[in-house]
Amino acid sequence: MEEISSSVTRRALLRGAGAALAVATTLRSGLLATAEEIQSAQDIPLTRRPPLAERRFTSPVIEEVIQEVSREITDPELALIFSNCLPNTLDTTVYPGSYNGKPDTFVITGDIHAMWLRDSSAQVWPYLRYCRNDPKLSSLIEGVIRRQTRNILIDPYANAFLRSASSKPLPWAVHDDTIMKPWVAERKWEIDSLCYTIRLAHGYWQATGNTSPFDIEWLEAARAIVRTFQEQQRKHGPGPYHFQRAAEQPTDTLPLSGYGNPARPVGLIYSGFRPSDDACIFPLFIPANLFAVTSLRQLAAMVAKLGNDTGLANDCVALADEVAAALEQYGQIDTKNHGRVWAYEVDGYGDTLRMDDANAPGILSLDYLDCVPATQRALYERSRSFVLSSDNPYFFRGSAAEGVGGPHIGLGYIWPISIMFRAFTSTNDQETLRCLRWLRDTTAGTHYMHESFWKDDPNKYTRPWFAWANTLFGELILKLASQRPSLLRSTIQ
Repeated sequence: MEEISSSVTRRALLRGAGAALAVATTLRSGLLATAEEIQSAQDIPLTRRPPLAERRFTSPVIEEVIQEVSREITDPELALIFSNCLPNTLDTTVYPGSYNGKPDTFVITGDIHAMWLRDSSAQVWPYLRYCRNDPKLSSLIEGVIRRQTRNILIDPYANAFLRSASSKPLPWAVHDDTIMKPWVAERKWEIDSLCYTIRLAHGYWQATGNTSPFDIEWLEAARAIVRTFQEQQRKHGPGPYHFQRAAEQPTDTLPLSGYGNPARPVGLIYSGFRPSDDACIFPLFIPANLFAVTSLRQLAAMVAKLGNDTGLANDCVALADEVAAALEQYGQIDTKNHGRVWAYEVDGYGDTLRMDDANAPGILSLDYLDCVPATQRALYERSRSFVLSSDNPYFFRGSAAEGVGGPHIGLGYIWPISIMFRAFTSTNDQETLRCLRWLRDTTAGTHYMHESFWKDDPNKYTRPWFAWANTLFGELILKLASQRPSLLRSTIQ
């Protein structure tokens, strides 16, 4: 698809106003019409991306992929959304540089000028497969890994970091009652923050073979990750982490002097907060513990091979085995309509929380995150069925779409990433096509993904600039183009 700058300004785009554009399928010889024909016949803007001179980073390989995949998408509006979303992280959120002569990359979430360990890892993940053909892209992601390493060494309990020690702090975190260090933007302890950094490091190593970022400093950060996980098993007391915030929303703070609700130390890792940044009700958060098992096994392979540290590798395996055994004993619940499924949170005393949240890790996204071994496939499928049903209090059906939300925004708001994770984990063509239709029809005319939208009106949405959701949509289209290309050539009603 030829790229022509849109007259829509970035500022106007971020306001998110406007209704969804009407689109008719224009075909020629079974393929998409030319960009000029689509523009004149349907008044669809050819791009909503920032002008070339305003983009923060450009990869020729990614640009070529956008062109190639877009030509294979029959629906022109879906192609436009893909061409906008896949490069959004590179276009708008990365700040490449150097530190001590080595690559250093700061990545903002979009409309929040801070670097979340989770978001930054997820934002660059779809680009890994192209690093071998683009050395600058490979260096950019190496810089993300190196920056995350330094962040973990500053504070392994923090979930978000600033660009520099003198950067303007996040206004809602200034008065948090916790141990705030320079460079830290927010200090909500979330198991998945550290898991995502392992996932990115392992994925980069596998995709590129480049071992440069896995130096002594990285090995020390790996030790800090394992030590933090062990501390938060709380076998010998609550450990060093506590957090409280004076906030209107109770999900923004932890009870009992900031240590969270009580739970029995059964081998699972305690989490203060979920990947939504909402406080856990029961601190034994099951999806994050499942993610930790996968991540620890990946880390074991890396430290043994790259760091020649068999002791640390053995610690990783032993911890993964212990958490996995505890998950089998404490992490499952029986339901009336779906049989035995994964719980969302437990306390080890017998209390459980039956729900799922749109964010990852959640129950739905476990398969996407490679947390479902063959022996647990049936358990996952039953759990997935529960999540996508009215038995999940945060599953919403409306006239615009259906999907999972969560308490972070509130009842009735569907998160597009939940629709994406449903598509990622579906083997049913009709279900996947429904997901593509919902995603296509709920951008409110912006041709970008959002954090959430009202189930009956996609014009009511939150966060018009949410790079994780954008890049995840691009990743979904890439997966379909590689594995199920006929779906992209289908007419989406």
